[in-house]
Amino acid sequence: MSEQQDHQHEHAGRHPQGHGHGHGHGHGHALSADADRRYLRGALMLIAGFMAVEVVIGLIAGSLALISDAGHMLTDAMAIVLALVAMRIAARPPRGGFTFGLRRAEIVSAQVNGITLLLLAAYFTFEGVRRLVDPPPVEGLYVVATGLAGIAVNLAATWLLSKANRSSLNVEGAFQHILNDLYAFIATTLAGLIVWLTGWNRADAVAALVVAALMLKAGWGLVRDAGRVFMEAAPAQMNPAEVGRQIVALDAVVEVHDLHIWEVTSGYPTLSAHVLVAPGADCHAARLAVERLLRERHHIEHTTLQVDHAVPGSHAFDDEGRLRRLVEHCPDPHGPTHHALHPDAAAVMAAGPAPLGEAEPRPASCHDNEQGA
Repeated sequence: MSEQQDHQHEHAGRHPQGHGHGHGHGHGHALSADADRRYLRGALMLIAGFMAVEVVIGLIAGSLALISDAGHMLTDAMAIVLALVAMRIAARPPRGGFTFGLRRAEIVSAQVNGITLLLLAAYFTFEGVRRLVDPPPVEGLYVVATGLAGIAVNLAATWLLSKANRSSLNVEGAFQHILNDLYAFIATTLAGLIVWLTGWNRADAVAALVVAALMLKAGWGLVRDAGRVFMEAAPAQMNPAEVGRQIVALDAVVEVHDLHIWEVTSGYPTLSAHVLVAPGADCHAARLAVERLLRERHHIEHTTLQVDHAVPGSHAFDDEGRLRRLVEHCPDPHGPTHHALHPDAAAVMAAGPAPLGEAEPRPASCHDNEQGA
C-alpha cells in the first residue's frame, strides 16, 4: 500500500469526537453544554436561597420532614455544584495518558450523587422510624406554609433542569435530586396539613419515610447506570449480539469476533471489533459499510475496526453451511464469534474444512493482500 493510500485509510477511520455525544433529545452535548450550565446555575440559586430559609423554619417548627427537606436541598446544591465542576473537567481536551480526555468525570459526579441519595435515604428512614415510635410536637401551620413555598421553588428548579440535556448521567443526577426534593415538599405539605388539622404528629414521620423511599429508588438508579459505565458494559438499550448479527449480515462479511461495545461517558458509545471478509472482497468498502451501519442504526460514531481477509479453509462448515468446528483467529479471543451463513461466505466454504489438528493459517490482512497484488 502506498504512503498516500495509508494516509487515506487512516483518515477514513477517524471520527469527529464531538459526534460521539449524539443524544435522544435531538441535540448534541457539545452544542448544549453552555445552555446546560446556565440551567444548572439558575437552579442552584433557587435551591441555595430557599434552603437557608427552610433550615430556620424547620428548627422553629420542630419538623423532621422540613429538616429532611433542608438536608436534601443541601445535597441538591452540592449535586449541582458537582455537576457544574464535572462538566468543566469533562470539556478538557485529551492529553497525555488521558486519550479520551476526562469525559468520565461526569460519571463520577453521577455516582457520587446516587450514593448521596442512598445515604440520605438510610438516615431519614432511621429518623422516621424513631419519630413514629416517639413523635415530637410539630407546628403544622409552619410546615404547610414552608412546604407550599418549597413546591413553588422546586417546580421552577425542576423546570430549569428538565430543559438541560438529561441523557447525560451527570445532569440526570442533579435533576433526580431536585425532582425528589419536589416530591418531598409535596409529602411534607400534606403531612403538615394533617398535623395542623388533626394534631396527628406521626404524619410528619410518615412523610419523611415516603421521601426516603423515593430517594432510595432514584439513588439506586443512578448508582446502577453509572456502574454500567465504570464496568464498561454496553449501553443498556444496545444488544451486542444483535449488533454482531447485523454486521455479519452485510455483503462480503464472513465473521466478526472480539466485538466490544462500551461507553466512555453517557451518550458516547464506542466499539471495536475484528471483522473477516471473504477472499477477494474489498475490505476497505466492507469497513465503510460496517461504520455506516453502526452510525445509522446504533449512533456509534467512535469505532476501531480491524478488517482482514479470511483464508480459505480456515473455517469448517458442513455441506449445509452449518459451522462444524469453531476456529479462532486471535490468541486471546473475547466474547462470542458471529459467522455469516449467506452466499458471500461461499468463497471461504468452498475450500472445505481445514484438517483437524493442523495449524490454522492466520487471516490475510488487507495490507498483505495489496502487497501481493
